[in-house]
Amino acid sequence: MPDSRADAARLLEIVNSAWMPQALRTAAELGVPDLLADGSRTAADLASASGAHTASLHRLLRALVTIDVLVEDDDGAFALTPMGGLLRADVDGTVRAWTIYQGRDVWDEWGLMREAILTGRSGREIAHGEGGFEPLRDDPRRAATFNSAMAELTRLSARAVVAGWDFGRYPRIADIGGGYGELLGAVLGANPGCRGILFDLPHAVEAAGGHLDKMGVRERCEIVDGSFFEEVPGGADLYVLKSVLHDWDDGRAAEILATVGRAMGPDARLLLVERLMPERMQARPEHRLLARADMNMLVAHAAPERTERQWRDLLGGSGFDVVTITPIPGAATAIEAVPVSAG
Repeated sequence: MPDSRADAARLLEIVNSAWMPQALRTAAELGVPDLLADGSRTAADLASASGAHTASLHRLLRALVTIDVLVEDDDGAFALTPMGGLLRADVDGTVRAWTIYQGRDVWDEWGLMREAILTGRSGREIAHGEGGFEPLRDDPRRAATFNSAMAELTRLSARAVVAGWDFGRYPRIADIGGGYGELLGAVLGANPGCRGILFDLPHAVEAAGGHLDKMGVRERCEIVDGSFFEEVPGGADLYVLKSVLHDWDDGRAAEILATVGRAMGPDARLLLVERLMPERMQARPEHRLLARADMNMLVAHAAPERTERQWRDLLGGSGFDVVTITPIPGAATAIEAVPVSAG
């Protein structure tokens, strides 16, 4: 007979894993990884520098050792591992803001998954009385953390996207819902002959100018704020929506596509950069990552990650023909489409 104890142990490890994101979020908010940037320090030293309770912080540090974020030396001092270093604020590949956002700002939404599944509403709407990105509007701290988190995640995939797609064919590129401009900045940096338009809500593009300036492309990029449910800038040769439509159900996603379609000239192209869900899920690590993303969309937005068939249906019903679907290893999938009249 199969040994159910092994299955129970594995299941309990999953059930009890909530401590890990909270431990990581706490360490990031206290600035522990940044305090360890120059080398190992004791718990007492770190507590003094962060304002934490020494004994409690010591327990947190020891816990972080078990998940390969810190190491403890023979003298009881703690140091960062390479993975732990990604929680620092100032390193390439940082995920500090995303760690804080997931552990602090949307933690209550995850706890409302049952209600979301019963009602079809997002956990965000149930928790805050309004869904989508409305809770960011009146909460500058949450908005800043979210926008930084989105820039971090985009930074991790931007190189692969730029390498996996020929943006140089398009003289003027509009990044719709582009946040701080992380992807557009990478595109313009790799294609000196291109110019860009960055479009997003006011809170998202507020800090974009400085960010694009640091990337060395500000002079080639126009920044426009507004809502993609109302109007987006015209005149671009390529309209890019990266990780935008997965935030919205089919009805609202179709509205966004209609707005973009109205702005597109007869020769313009649409490029979606999104996850592609398999038609059938399996117990595989890559499918588990996709499932997490899909559940995140459920509790945050009551919106889905989509299969190829669902993307084709959404685009076809919104007046677009799919031209190509190109996997981008380690990033997402590029879906190129044209308005039906231009197909």
